[in-house]
Amino acid sequence: MKKLFGTDGVRGEAGSFLSAQLAMRLAMAAGIYFKKHSTTNKILIGKDTRKSGYMIENAIVSGLTAIGYNVIEIGPMPTPAIAFITENMRCDAGIMISASHNSFEDNGIKFFDGHGDKLSHEAEKEIERICANEELLEDAQAVGMGIGKAQRIDDVIGRYIVQLKNSFPRELTLQGLRIVLDTANGAGYKVGPTVLEELGADVIVLHNEPNGFNINEDCGALHTKDLCQSVVKFRADLGIALDGDADRLVIVDEKGVVVDGDQLLGALGSYLNDIGALKGGGIVSTVMSNQGLEDYMSIQNLKLFRSDVGDKHVLEVMKKEGINFGGEQSGHVIINDYAKTGDGLVSALQTLALIINKKQKASEVLRPFKLHPQKLVNINIKVKKPLDEISGLDKKLKELDEKHIRHLIRYSGTENKLRVLLEAQDEKTMNKYMDEMVEFFQKALNA
Repeated sequence: MKKLFGTDGVRGEAGSFLSAQLAMRLAMAAGIYFKKHSTTNKILIGKDTRKSGYMIENAIVSGLTAIGYNVIEIGPMPTPAIAFITENMRCDAGIMISASHNSFEDNGIKFFDGHGDKLSHEAEKEIERICANEELLEDAQAVGMGIGKAQRIDDVIGRYIVQLKNSFPRELTLQGLRIVLDTANGAGYKVGPTVLEELGADVIVLHNEPNGFNINEDCGALHTKDLCQSVVKFRADLGIALDGDADRLVIVDEKGVVVDGDQLLGALGSYLNDIGALKGGGIVSTVMSNQGLEDYMSIQNLKLFRSDVGDKHVLEVMKKEGINFGGEQSGHVIINDYAKTGDGLVSALQTLALIINKKQKASEVLRPFKLHPQKLVNINIKVKKPLDEISGLDKKLKELDEKHIRHLIRYSGTENKLRVLLEAQDEKTMNKYMDEMVEFFQKALNA
């Protein structure tokens, strides 16, 4: 059976791997899975601003209605909005069409259950199994009055805006703050500026004219040059960058300097603890987070719990440990009192609340500890050979351990890339060994 799901849904090049045929089969398989526990016979669909979203959305609608599901289409909306509105509208499930931070050529399909939660590995495996079973797909197809219908609703954005505003302390206002917001020509291009303006901010918006091809193109959370320059140019108090589906956040301080994701997690975790809003005596981040964050949490008498990479895994550990705050250094921040998944706008509003309450500038409050020298390199590769089958790797890793260099090596779940992360007390030593590791893997995986 072919594996379809990666670290965050099904993702790949639209029109080749993620074809209309695959999208329709996958929708039928997911529909069969969700029908087992159906209460309303409704599934919600949202998407980001990629042109291929039209093709994939129509294929998904065909697949779901073919097996008798009624579909609600709400158009371009952030991923966290789909999670929220799915539960809010009492749907059996929600589907988001997005490849997140990837360029426009790619697209993806993410599933949420009726509670707005991402699916477990077991659920994903079951959908893959159904997708591969021709007989099951054929038997599930409805006829006559059993065929489902689809309707487009354009006003649900208001529900999400109210939810976002409710996450911001009622006694505070953004009046007097100038904010530069980069929406990455993505799914947050409408809702982001609206929320900040309604809360009183003076908002300068960048990259909010999606054309189907410019999502994440030299903008947003992965490309912050424009944002950094604009914060300085307009003398703003803060810069906020979202990614294509607005579940990721990058903050730029008033000096035009990007705030490290781990430092942001530390500042927010400490702030939530100070105001009595942090549950579980700690925060959750991933194995990629900087040791400096763990040391800082310890000083605050809080614990850092580490999960596998991916906001789904962060959330699993949060639930297990009874913790309500966690995230990844890449900018996925989960505050699950207000959101079921990473939400760039919820996190931005909490960051603004922190700055206002502390009565200090962003550069002063968002870097509460010093980072250990750390470097992440993405290596383009031809083949994803199992790491334990790479000759000579054990020796390399043993050498790193002997030098007290923390290491994390893993394949990307969505691209042909190997991610190598090294962390050491000394930057020169770290860079030396990183050069050696890159050379080693380029030979081993591109021969």
